[in-house]
Amino acid sequence: MAKIYVVDNGGQWTHREWRTLRDLEVETKIVPNKTEFDELEIEQVDGVVLSGGAPRIGLDGDLGNCWEYLERAEFPILGICAGHQFMARFFGGVVAPSKIPEFGKIELELLTDDELFEGVPKKSTIWVSHNDEVSLLPQTFERLAESESCKVQAMKHNDKPFYGLQFHPEVEHTQYGRQIFKNFIKMCQE
Repeated sequence: MAKIYVVDNGGQWTHREWRTLRDLEVETKIVPNKTEFDELEIEQVDGVVLSGGAPRIGLDGDLGNCWEYLERAEFPILGICAGHQFMARFFGGVVAPSKIPEFGKIELELLTDDELFEGVPKKSTIWVSHNDEVSLLPQTFERLAESESCKVQAMKHNDKPFYGLQFHPEVEHTQYGRQIFKNFIKMCQE
C-alpha cells in the first residue's frame, strides 16, 4: 500500500485531497507545511501532495518547508493550485496575476501523452479557482495541458517525478480527477 501525505498549505480543499487518497486505499494523512523533510523520510513516504493555499499564496507567499521537499525529494510530488505555483517559482518560473482569472468548470486540453493523464481524454471538464497562474514555465519543465485562459494548467519536471496542476482533481466537478489520482498513486508505487 502506498503512503502519500498531503502537505497542508491552507487550501480550502486539502481535506478533499486527503479523502480522495484515503478512498483509493492509500495510507495518508495531512501534515503541516512546517514538517521537516527528514520527518517524511523517517515515515518512508512514497509521495507527497502539495495542497492549494490561501488566496495569492502561490504568487508570493511562503509555503513553509515545501522548498525543502522540492530540493531533496526523490519520490513523486504533485502540486495542486498554490502548490503548483510554488513549484514553478521554486524552479525559476514566474507566477503572475491571471489576465482572465478562472473560477468554476472549464475545459482542459491535454497537449501531450503522459502517465499522469493515462485514461483521460484529450478534452475534459475540470474545476478551477485561481486569480494567479504560472506565466513563465521553468526551463526544466514541460507543459502538459492548457485551458482557453490559462496556458499552464499542468506541467511536469523533465528529470524528477514532480507534477503541477493549476486545477483541482480532488473535487467531483473534475471529470477524471480520481483517474489522475490513481495515476499518481501508481507512480508512487513504482
